[in-house]
Amino acid sequence: MAVSLITLTDVHLAFGHHALLDGAELTIQQGERIGLIGRNGAGKSSLLKILDGRLDPDDGEVMRMSGLTVATVEQEPALDDDATIMEFLCGDYIEREDWQRPAVAGALIDQLGLQADARIASLSGGTRKRVALARALADQPDLLLLDEPTNHLDFDGILWLQNMLAETRCTVVVITHDRRFLDEAATRIVELDRGRLYSFPGNFSQWQARKADMLEAEQQQQARFDKFLAQEEAWIRKGVEARRTRNEGRVRRLEQLRRERAERRERMGNVRMAVAEGARSGKLVAELQNVSHSFGERVIVRNLSTTIMRRDRIGLIGPNGAGKTTLLRIILGELKPNSGTVRLGTQLTVGYFDQMRAGLDEAATLAEVINPGSEWVEIGDQRKHVMSYLEDFLFPPARAQSPVSSLSGGERARLALARMFARPTNVLVLDEPTNDLDIETLELLEDLLQDYSGTVLLVSHDRAFLDNVVTQTLVAEGNGVWREYAGGYEDWIVQRAADTPAPAPAAARKTTPATSEKTKEAAPAAAPRRRGGSSRLTNWEARELEGLPDAIAEVEARQEALGAELADPALYQQNPERVSQINEELAALETRLTELFDRWELLESKRADQQDAD
Repeated sequence: MAVSLITLTDVHLAFGHHALLDGAELTIQQGERIGLIGRNGAGKSSLLKILDGRLDPDDGEVMRMSGLTVATVEQEPALDDDATIMEFLCGDYIEREDWQRPAVAGALIDQLGLQADARIASLSGGTRKRVALARALADQPDLLLLDEPTNHLDFDGILWLQNMLAETRCTVVVITHDRRFLDEAATRIVELDRGRLYSFPGNFSQWQARKADMLEAEQQQQARFDKFLAQEEAWIRKGVEARRTRNEGRVRRLEQLRRERAERRERMGNVRMAVAEGARSGKLVAELQNVSHSFGERVIVRNLSTTIMRRDRIGLIGPNGAGKTTLLRIILGELKPNSGTVRLGTQLTVGYFDQMRAGLDEAATLAEVINPGSEWVEIGDQRKHVMSYLEDFLFPPARAQSPVSSLSGGERARLALARMFARPTNVLVLDEPTNDLDIETLELLEDLLQDYSGTVLLVSHDRAFLDNVVTQTLVAEGNGVWREYAGGYEDWIVQRAADTPAPAPAAARKTTPATSEKTKEAAPAAAPRRRGGSSRLTNWEARELEGLPDAIAEVEARQEALGAELADPALYQQNPERVSQINEELAALETRLTELFDRWELLESKRADQQDAD
């Protein structure tokens, strides 16, 4: 029987007039790995605070399993700067005579490649995040809450975290915009949308398909409602009939319809992005010849030669501290290398997005940041008032005079994008642009960069973002060596695997961050093997082939029905055993569907061979 750790019933939470939770329902069961998603400002972090008890809801009920232990890792974790890594991971457990704790801490330190005696105060942002995650995992809580854990982590750190979450026995709720991470780590997606929580079984990709269907159904339902309301409003305007006693019920129904329409919370609009493209640059953007650069004994670039042409979209890949930002500065001519030459192209106008948003003046208003000294912004041949332009990035006019210091992390990221896109450019340099952006905004940014006629230089640890944007990668391979690969992240994984010996056994891969990417993702898909015997399609196989589409459709229909049943929050409270039954049946259906598709592919290939022979 599935054990429920926390159950939220009709929970409400508001700050001022803004309702973050509006009758939210949620049950978290033991062993789940839940991906919590939603727009910036929807209230995801506040929900985590309710789950771990730091915040009480305004109304509703929160029921917790007796003795429940919870560990939370926040976006910017607060650590003890005076402690060493080992001291911080062990905490006060030594004083409580937990003699296993040093061994657990030591294993985590080895896995992460950390120095046990390093002071917390000396650590970079990415290493601090790893230490905070290690401390939470070492605590072995019943429930682990993670708020944007992949921010500031490099690929090795992200892969290590994926593997740890897959192996840990604790239940996990994670807020993240990293779509690939959600695909790999989540067993259920919970979306916070307009104050309500919607549950979807499976990972992010499966959620996307179901969400599209839900939004379409919602739009159709609202359209029917609005049409009916309009008809009733037209009726009431006639006046005379409405005052008759026999129509009082219809009048009351109209009043209820009006209340329902007034209470409807519209889905937040999407950011509307457009970039002010400058004059076209020369065909050559930058040419590096035998470039080397060091800081003391630390080699950042060693004998690098590369050419960047107009419309190239280059992703820089490497661990934290590899020198990606330094290499960007060398490419742009901002930093002179110790040796070698850098030749820049002509008519370059560069837009820069830095990961720390350092270019934002904390005291300036939003309008001043966008275009100081002017009320107008010119995007291509379109002229927009700064208020209207800010609305495109989801800042209402009332906030135009608010200071930058009042913005959340996601809002700062949107403002930095708005400022960069308001200036004419033909080279965009994006240093970790995905941090703090919600998934919808990320996808819109991807679309804009794909259509951008200039050159893009991108530093990102978001694997899906790299795959969707870049055409080639420049990868740090250690000791200052950088190597070029065609394509995005996945293409790099495939090419790297082709150039290296066979991977280590699975057990070894799970404890080594640098080699923990799944082999099946690294190697090209093998062509389906044909079974021995005749390649001709028999009569009974032909009949089987004709029936396979119906069989596949039947399995998919059952999956959809079970998914709809599982998406009902009430199910987790009223019948938790049914949740386990549904998940087991969905797993069996997924296996059955794979078998049907494999069989269909085999029989289709036999039929094609037969047609060729005839």
